[in-house]
Amino acid sequence: MRPVNNPPNPWQSTHVAWIDAPPPAQMRVYEEDARSILSYNNSSDLGFSWSINPYRGCFHGCAYCYARPTHQYLDFGAGTDFERKLIVKRNAASLLTQAFEKKSWKGERVVLSGNTDCYQPLELNWGLTRSLLSVCAAFRNPVGIITKSAIIQRDVDILQDLHRHAAVQVYISIPFLDRSMSRRIEPGAPSPSKRLQTVQVLAEAGIPVGIALAPIIPGLNDDQIIPILEAAADAGANSAFRSLVHFPEPVDEIFLETLEDAYPDRVDKVRNALREMRRGALTDERIGERFNGHGARWDLIAQIFDKTCERLGIFHRRNEKSSFAQAQTPDTFRRPGAQMELF
Repeated sequence: MRPVNNPPNPWQSTHVAWIDAPPPAQMRVYEEDARSILSYNNSSDLGFSWSINPYRGCFHGCAYCYARPTHQYLDFGAGTDFERKLIVKRNAASLLTQAFEKKSWKGERVVLSGNTDCYQPLELNWGLTRSLLSVCAAFRNPVGIITKSAIIQRDVDILQDLHRHAAVQVYISIPFLDRSMSRRIEPGAPSPSKRLQTVQVLAEAGIPVGIALAPIIPGLNDDQIIPILEAAADAGANSAFRSLVHFPEPVDEIFLETLEDAYPDRVDKVRNALREMRRGALTDERIGERFNGHGARWDLIAQIFDKTCERLGIFHRRNEKSSFAQAQTPDTFRRPGAQMELF
């Protein structure tokens, strides 16, 4: 990796109207020539096998983000380093092209992103996600996207192309409808209203778009489930999935410290509710259990989510495992320039 001494300021952009004012964070950006771009997972609680993360770290700075510990593999911290020391995989698109050209690639769905947000503010300057989507469109490879960012509106043209010739499903993450709460817990992310506007723009463009009510944090945002789903339905969301907050170490410490500063009266409520749902623990690291809860309170949350989706006509999934399984991945993949069958 090499540092970029004076990275372009993403807030000095013609697209700045798509996102809110930034929190007070000084960035240090590093460019990386990655060795590979496709990440494979065989986890039973994720709904996809292949993902792409064009950026490491995330300026959104969500206190609950389960990707924070990945920064420690780079000798960075999981706290402010994760939010301020950001890494750009500048050769991402060329690596994806190379991967798709291999005979072993069969055209499976790829998801942007598995960890950090592929549309965080760095995207305004580096454009890696748009380049990756362009590669997927050229190869007609199905795509899934999970993001909090309104920057995705810029790429409506490519998303429409993917929808016509392959498949695309977008999920906008909206765990809070309360703007003040969102700003305190997700300080660098767009406001809930911006995210709902993004749902509407994508839906009106004919792009399949749903919401991720993730994470659900009992004692903090579980009372917002119904209004979030109602607002999403009004905006045109066609699907939704949910997941219980997941705290790999040291995310639990980071989140609880943030919550103590923002809502000190809720810390014990949240802690006790999570322990009730996780048999005495704040989190459960076991695959298949990480994003789910147990007990009467979690069952009630699940019932509220399911019944509200049914009332609103939203196709709903119980967790991220099935979020991209609404339809089997279509066999649309083809290599540009390859001889096409005559019909």
